Amino acid sequence: MAELKLVEIARITGGTLLQGPPDRVFRGYAIDSRLAAAGDLFFAVAARRDGHDFVADAAARGAAGAVVSRPVRPPFPEFGLVLVPDTVLALQSLARSVLARGETRIVGITGSAGKTTTKEFASALLATAFPVFKSEGNLNNHLGLALTVLGIEAGQRIAVLEMGMSAAGEIRTLTGIAPPDVAVITNIHPVHLEFLKTMENIAAAKREILEGAKPGAAAVLNGDDPYIERIAQGWPGRIIHFGRSPGCDVRAENVRSRGFDGYAFDLAADGERRKVRLPFLFPAQVDNFLAAAAVGLAFGLPLAAAERLAPSLVPTDKRGTVHRLACGIVVIDDSYNSNPRALEAALTGLAGLPAKRRMAVLGDMLELGDAGPYFHLEAGRQAVRAGWQVLVTIGPLGVHAARAARAAGLPWEAVHSFATSEEAGERMPDLVAAGDLVLVKGSRGIATDRVVERMKEFLKES
Repeated sequence: MAELKLVEIARITGGTLLQGPPDRVFRGYAIDSRLAAAGDLFFAVAARRDGHDFVADAAARGAAGAVVSRPVRPPFPEFGLVLVPDTVLALQSLARSVLARGETRIVGITGSAGKTTTKEFASALLATAFPVFKSEGNLNNHLGLALTVLGIEAGQRIAVLEMGMSAAGEIRTLTGIAPPDVAVITNIHPVHLEFLKTMENIAAAKREILEGAKPGAAAVLNGDDPYIERIAQGWPGRIIHFGRSPGCDVRAENVRSRGFDGYAFDLAADGERRKVRLPFLFPAQVDNFLAAAAVGLAFGLPLAAAERLAPSLVPTDKRGTVHRLACGIVVIDDSYNSNPRALEAALTGLAGLPAKRRMAVLGDMLELGDAGPYFHLEAGRQAVRAGWQVLVTIGPLGVHAARAARAAGLPWEAVHSFATSEEAGERMPDLVAAGDLVLVKGSRGIATDRVVERMKEFLKES
């Protein structure tokens, strides 16, 4: 964690020290009073709830100071208070300053899908040779990234950070805090169309990570994605393409499924080949692994390091986690999020796994704007084409998928629609049968993880 005195914090943020010992040192930082710990500095951010109303709560949990944009009653006489014009900008300025005065190199990862998995793969690979810091969870927005940067420890030579967005300009803000030495774009898919309207706008927003990279930075780009190729034109720095096309610098060749054991493929780069076994069920994870191997290449790591690492990697929570339940039922929990391209890949990539029957539990894909009904109609058709024998939809858009599945030939009694994940979860005991393979996937707002938890309750993990 960054160690900063209260007086330094006031100076860096352009604030006024209202009270508290100027030499008090802070090593922990929080924007949620419930997560404040002993000695932390609390930033009173005004978002859905105004953080100024929770300064006292943060102090009760141990916080020793707060950055505020309006006067608040001090919780106790020695409590540090810094008054700034804007607490969000103050947090970002502090993070920017801490990062600029250190020597940590930044790997910034963006993309429509696969950011978190690529981050996990890349940080694990880099950690075989360097002290590495990685962002936790999905702290990838203008608040989470700044807070994450303040957690980098002295001596950690590389920080692997997610950079998320749902609108133009957001990645520019993030690179303003942490300009990447290596900028990664995993893919560009139809996500956030509700806000960005077109694929071209999504691509332009993703390009901001290249525009905000450090001079001399390297770009790790998906060489199979035409939108990425378009926005990378004119990029002056080093480019390392990853993908499955012959022209990619880091490639997967001879990709083959090994059933529930994952995928096997030849990892190729610079005339060298390594045989890799990756214990993940989704074919997209092969591409995320290639991105991580390309990041390793940018830092001089050999392919052999990626080969050795691959078998030890495990899925992060709700991103392809396999639960083996009673009666031979296997649940693949991919409930963290969903978008049209990722869903199509899941439906087609998992359909070949052995099972007596295949059931797809699909929550609505959100933030698709006017294109939402179309993409859900396509999802229903894709499920039938791929051979899923039971379809469960959750949410108002799911009725389009259900209608399309029935029109494509799925029997009426094999299609079930529910308004909420709670309703679907309660009905699952009546819908599943011994030997079923059950895919659960949906946007976070639909909370399809509740379906998984309900199934684990009544079937128990074996």
